[in-house]
Amino acid sequence: MTDAALRRVDQILTELIETVETARAVPMSSSCVVPRERMLDLFDDLREVLPPEMVEARKLIAQRETILEESRAEADRRRQEAGQAADAVVADAQHQVADLHQRADDRAREVIEAAEAQARELLEAARAEHHRLVSATGIHQAASEAAAALRLGAEEQVARLRAESEAAAGHLAADAEAYSSRLHGDADAYVQRTLSDLLDVLQRAARTTEQGLQRMSGQHAGEDR
Repeated sequence: MTDAALRRVDQILTELIETVETARAVPMSSSCVVPRERMLDLFDDLREVLPPEMVEARKLIAQRETILEESRAEADRRRQEAGQAADAVVADAQHQVADLHQRADDRAREVIEAAEAQARELLEAARAEHHRLVSATGIHQAASEAAAALRLGAEEQVARLRAESEAAAGHLAADAEAYSSRLHGDADAYVQRTLSDLLDVLQRAARTTEQGLQRMSGQHAGEDR
């Protein structure tokens, strides 16, 4: 800020003080009546000679609430998007789990039906052989054992398919939960970075304003000496 600008600031401040001191007092009150137009003109003159840093600092301070509100809105939007994405992942996982269960049930029914059909065929063959052979006891027993073995094998396969489908469902649910947590973490990190950047801008503006005021005070002190 130049010496001429500092002198002009000092003149304007002096005139403002004199205008207030010489203003007509309001009866029965500590207030006074000042010329509005003259005061506004003096304030406009003062604004023109202020350093650009102070003007920029005022703009930043005036825009602070707007920036904060935009940051909050962006953070809310990202949280909402993360929640929607997580819900979609969970829904897809649930759908896949349901599909796996349905496939396992269908496969189990197919295995059981095939085993029962094979057992019926064996039993019919055993009965036919019973009528053909004199000693049918051994054949009937063999058919029953074969049918029992087939049913046991079918039940074991059904149990294995169910265990595999439940394990796959558990992995899908865990993956969906991990993805949801990661999305929420990214949204929170973005909010923290945005607020940190905003705080840094406001702190720089405050430091710039403070430095401008200190320079003005130092120059005034030099002129007084």
